[in-house]
Amino acid sequence: MVKLTPDLINNCIQRINPIRDRELNLRGCFSDTLQFICIIYICVLAGLKIPMIENLGATLNQFDTIDFSDNDIRKLDNFPLLPRLKNIILNNNRVVRISPTLHEVIPSLESLVLTNNMLQDLGEIDNLSKLQHLTHLTLLFSPVSTKEFFRQYVIFRLPQLKVLDFKKITMKERDEAKAFFKSKRGKEIRKEIATNRSTDEEFVEDDDEEATSVSNGIALKSSHKAVRRGQLLAENTSEVNEKIKEAIRNATSLEEIERLNQVLKSGQIPQFMTGSTTITETLATAAGGEVEEMEDN
Repeated sequence: MVKLTPDLINNCIQRINPIRDRELNLRGCFSDTLQFICIIYICVLAGLKIPMIENLGATLNQFDTIDFSDNDIRKLDNFPLLPRLKNIILNNNRVVRISPTLHEVIPSLESLVLTNNMLQDLGEIDNLSKLQHLTHLTLLFSPVSTKEFFRQYVIFRLPQLKVLDFKKITMKERDEAKAFFKSKRGKEIRKEIATNRSTDEEFVEDDDEEATSVSNGIALKSSHKAVRRGQLLAENTSEVNEKIKEAIRNATSLEEIERLNQVLKSGQIPQFMTGSTTITETLATAAGGEVEEMEDN
């Protein structure tokens, strides 16, 4: 994982986007400063991404839009007071929780993009209800969007919303949602959603976690393999980084770099890092689907 530090924030791309908003680009941790390029490239190849939102006070409230796409963020929280911030883009993350206090720290939020995340509970939508300026919300390709009554519930709970999943909300939809959730059946569904809301805020930062649902929330645990993988990487970070740099320098084609990318993303140690073979031989093996896995001590 890559810690979102003030230095990283200050050295990432800042621009005026096509709608004339000042935007901070934290998409996949990319930076436009020369000294950061090699480090960031290694992070991307190794699947190392921002795991949580932090240190945004370093932005000094100078941005209208922040793009967190293609990271590994689990919770939409930990914002400092950013009254200027109007748009948050979180495509391709792993968001499962939304803070109930967002309205206190980002009161001007107008657009929230959560396409392709892991949000599952309709109850989490309630935490957006106090964002009075929120008019655009996107939850496409997230588990919650497949829930029964999803669109009706979001429309009912967020009356300020104008566009949901890139589709304009009609007055007819508003009236139908309001009528349904005030009916006996609708009240039962609302009660069920409230009962099933997750309350446990502990999440494990690893791809191999196993989720166990319990009545008062969600408990997440990592498999032994995932924990061991993190230990190995932590113990050998400098050595691994140097060998990745060397591998990038010695790559003779984009195809080799892409294969290295796939090997690292799989959480496996390429054989050339153990000294048992060359990078060319390792990547040729990876193409056939055979790579050396990490072994537990």
